[in-house]
Amino acid sequence: MEFMKLPFPEQFSHWFSLKTKGFRTSNNLNRGNSSSLLFSSTSSNSSNNRNFSDFDLGKLGKAHDRIQGNVSEGSKNSSFLSSTGGRGDNSHEGNVSEGSKNATFLSSIGEEQRTHEGNFTEQKTNESLVNEGDDNSTSSSSINDEGKKKCDIYNGKWVRDEKVPYYPVGSCPYIERSFNCHINGRRNDDYLKWRWQPDECDIPRLNVTDFLERLRGKRITFVGDSLNRNMWESLVCILRHGITNKSRVHEILGRTSYRGHELYDFRFEAMQDYNCSVQYVSAPFLVKETYTKHPKLRLDVMDLTTSKFREADVIVFNTGHWWNHEKTSKGENYYQEGPHVYQKLEVLEAFEKALSTWGKWIDDNIDTNRTQVIFRGYSVAHFKGGQWNSGGHCHKETKPTFNASNLAQYVKKMEIEESVLQQMKTPVTYMNISRLTDYRKDGHPSVYGKNYKTDQERAAAVQDCSHWCLPGVPDTWNELLYASLLKIGT
Repeated sequence: MEFMKLPFPEQFSHWFSLKTKGFRTSNNLNRGNSSSLLFSSTSSNSSNNRNFSDFDLGKLGKAHDRIQGNVSEGSKNSSFLSSTGGRGDNSHEGNVSEGSKNATFLSSIGEEQRTHEGNFTEQKTNESLVNEGDDNSTSSSSINDEGKKKCDIYNGKWVRDEKVPYYPVGSCPYIERSFNCHINGRRNDDYLKWRWQPDECDIPRLNVTDFLERLRGKRITFVGDSLNRNMWESLVCILRHGITNKSRVHEILGRTSYRGHELYDFRFEAMQDYNCSVQYVSAPFLVKETYTKHPKLRLDVMDLTTSKFREADVIVFNTGHWWNHEKTSKGENYYQEGPHVYQKLEVLEAFEKALSTWGKWIDDNIDTNRTQVIFRGYSVAHFKGGQWNSGGHCHKETKPTFNASNLAQYVKKMEIEESVLQQMKTPVTYMNISRLTDYRKDGHPSVYGKNYKTDQERAAAVQDCSHWCLPGVPDTWNELLYASLLKIGT
């Protein structure tokens, strides 16, 4: 593998300072003018090594090692964090020796102290952000000190933060009108003044320059329903705001509306010639729906868009919300496997079949030497008094929920997603964002999905309590995506 030479982002030293008493990880990494970061995960004990995904081990237990799988000595997995050009050699600037090539960026696994150029030091004590050890090691959403202390980055709370968002309201021309709450008349901006804070550690702010540098010449693709479009638009706006020459950011197909087509592709060229793409592919079920007089959902066949994303460098999948629609939840003469059409099938059983089809397709078709697979969990909706088409509302919500006892029970779809991921051979990073979104009942467009002419029209409007205003909660998802990709270091 050829390694990309990148400066060490300044904010990481803060991120590596754990709140857990006794951790001293901030001393493990020091900044240098020209550091090279090593993103392989191997050791002399390769059979016991794991790359770890972001999920709640309290729910998944030991099964996590089946999600991310073994990392062998000869593994050359490239990812968002490493160069894809050529095999390269085992050295890079900083003279990383043969004896230290088994290091991992975020793990202390050696018996002796080794230092890379740029003052990245592996220490003999397990004091790093992610430890690797026996089969009971924690996930990359967790920090472990001899199995006693951990940090799940999805377990935390929203704290007040007066900093401006990653991009100011009204500044990004690529936000779909139905997500652009400020343009549609929402003047209460308190929903922008909250930051996700894990209980036991800190996460870095998304560093746009660093993100684009790592994405240079590569492609990150969001695949799924409109909630992934929500997240995709957020990332496009975050990255666009961080570069000077915004004219070098464009949708390469010339589209200005971001609904109704199956593919959207933003190219980031800029002065530095990043030449990277941030794409969205519409595949709300991940499996194939036939659009006929009597539509059917093929639970055993992938969506026909697979050719548009299978060779991307990072793929972020989701599904879930379309499974709540009437024809899917009713499940009568709609679900099909092979020639068989189910007269009646429960939606959760159909969901599991479809997700298993997706998992098998990933295992059979994704080149893990090239592609990092992410699965973003279910984003909780907050309709009160009915569903979206029966008077459900959330327009009076102006603050997050702070009492965890008021949160919904764990979504059954999430349990199914986790079960499918456990059975897969392919390493998958799981972004378990359900709980953190459940706190944010204040962040939806509600009646601000359109710019209504009168208050009477607005009061009578169908409310959107499932998508999110932009700027808003999906910016945090992308912050967690950035942190997760850094921690994986595949």
